[in-house]
Amino acid sequence: MTYEELLKKAMKEIPDEIHEKQRFEIPSIESLIQGNSTMINNFSQICKYLNRSPQHVLKYLLREFATSGSISGTKAIFTGKFGRGMMQSKLELYIKEFVICKECKHADTKLITEDRLMFMQCMACNAKHPVRKIK
Repeated sequence: MTYEELLKKAMKEIPDEIHEKQRFEIPSIESLIQGNSTMINNFSQICKYLNRSPQHVLKYLLREFATSGSISGTKAIFTGKFGRGMMQSKLELYIKEFVICKECKHADTKLITEDRLMFMQCMACNAKHPVRKIK
């Protein structure tokens, strides 16, 4: 067989999902300021999309805004008035640090803990990178 024939045969055997390039889009925050509180109405949907626990995302945002808050149903409630733009930029920083793989730039990752250290493991390329714990 010639090189071109072998190449065509190999390309036919590759699954279709490998050829599909998935684009990760950062979810848009739907926020509402009510009195002295700010609510993210689609908080649980964002966490599901990122494949992260709501407690971890909330803990990060609370640290970044230096405030208190809680989860109520599908919403996150923060003490203080924060604009949607500011909240969106903090979410993007979270995604860059805790969701996107440093090697292949895929968002298909999970957080694992080994010997009291936290790592982000990529399900696409199997790379593993240490990440800081949120205190």
